[in-house]
Amino acid sequence: MSPRKAGAPPASLPRHRLIADTALSLLAERGMRGLTHRAVDEAAGLPQGSTSNLARTRAALLAAAVRRLAEREAAVLTPQEVAKAATPASADPAADGPAALADALALALHRYLSHHRELLIARYELALEATRRPELREVYDRAGRAFREPVAALLAAAGSAAPERHVLSLVAWCDGVLFSCVAGQFHAAVPTRDALRTSCAELLEGMLGD
Repeated sequence: MSPRKAGAPPASLPRHRLIADTALSLLAERGMRGLTHRAVDEAAGLPQGSTSNLARTRAALLAAAVRRLAEREAAVLTPQEVAKAATPASADPAADGPAALADALALALHRYLSHHRELLIARYELALEATRRPELREVYDRAGRAFREPVAALLAAAGSAAPERHVLSLVAWCDGVLFSCVAGQFHAAVPTRDALRTSCAELLEGMLGD
């Protein structure tokens, strides 16, 4: 059995989760070409064939990685934290709702950029692969709805008259910030939570203002 690589997921995890977490780590480190069943076995310190027993095809391994990515991204900001951060200070959601939503999103973005850059890189690898694999596209899009739909609900609570339209702009802004600060021209420094809150508030003011 090969020794586990430093930084790999702990072997105490359930095997299916260990394999999916290791796949995400390999995607971030080596890219799509570096993700193989054998590489997962070696990086996780598992007997050869363990990953194949769980996910017999490459498509199944990628789908397992997407599902685990969705689980881990959902844990970056718990529903309780979202509800607390997005609660207006007063009973007037039209007045305080946008500021509360900006604070919640700033918290999530800053936490991603400060502690979960590897997850973001793995997500970009999987997103590109999903454009070439219809079966992965379906899994990826279903996982994405778990983020998009709550944001649309928060927009409606903040006073949006067109939450389905506004959610596109807001999610695109979030994705753009994350990509730019992880893989784009602003990768060298993580913006502060205050800076993210201000930028998000400016966007929401344009969308939701009179």
